Amino acid sequence: MFNALFEEIEKWMRQLLSGMVTSNLTNMFADVNQKTGEIASQVGQTPQGWNGSIFSMIRSLSNSVIIPIAGMIITFILCYELISMVTSANNMHDIDTFMFFKYFFKMWVAVWIVSHTFTMVMAIFDVGQHVVNRAAGVIGGSTAIDISSLVGTMSAAMETMEMGELVLLALETLLVSFGMKVMSVIITVVMYGRMIEIYLYSSVAAIPFATMSNREWGQIGNNYLRGLMALAFQGFFMMVCVAIYAVLISTMQISDNMHSALFGIAAYTVMLCFALLKTGSLSKSVFNAH
Repeated sequence: MFNALFEEIEKWMRQLLSGMVTSNLTNMFADVNQKTGEIASQVGQTPQGWNGSIFSMIRSLSNSVIIPIAGMIITFILCYELISMVTSANNMHDIDTFMFFKYFFKMWVAVWIVSHTFTMVMAIFDVGQHVVNRAAGVIGGSTAIDISSLVGTMSAAMETMEMGELVLLALETLLVSFGMKVMSVIITVVMYGRMIEIYLYSSVAAIPFATMSNREWGQIGNNYLRGLMALAFQGFFMMVCVAIYAVLISTMQISDNMHSALFGIAAYTVMLCFALLKTGSLSKSVFNAH
């Protein structure tokens, strides 16, 4: 009588623990699959395509607040260049008429650059989007973890486990599931943080562009352009990280030791998050932006 009762209790405990393990596995890998699947679609979007409302607001702020400041900077730089050009010509004794044509041409170019700032900034991100889309076509493999196959393999293996090992596996899946949720949040923060940084860069584009007509002040504009290129090509590096992750996951085998396999998949996801966090600094170092 008592043996039958204990068997029923053990059977109930096995079902409870197996259901807990299955639920944890399904939820944690579903979150990671969703986030990694979003990376390819998110990083290839331009600022106006990612969120049109934010882009319109940033553009309005640039036109109404930043461009007037850029106009004052251009005025200061052009006045400084005119004074330097005239006084450097042997104290105004060797003035060449052609230098004024060069000055007016430089003035026209400076004003044209500031008035077309957003067009040029978006052109840079269009190039970055083209590179990411081409990379997406070349990179093969799916980033999704086959949840049904994984859960099926583990369910078959759990039937042969002792009660203690099953309890340990349930605790491990609970711990790893919590870690996976944290990593899915990190992936979201990296993607959204990059886009917010792009909008912040774009909002003040007119000011560094206004300095590009001067040799001394032009370093500001040159470094700003390098920063824009770094942000545009950060999406390419993020695509490469996802491609490496896809290859690692596809070669992952669920062996008899499910504990090592479980933490192995979690380790690959941790490496993905770490690599995504490093893409910003890597891209800036490649383009020498600071």
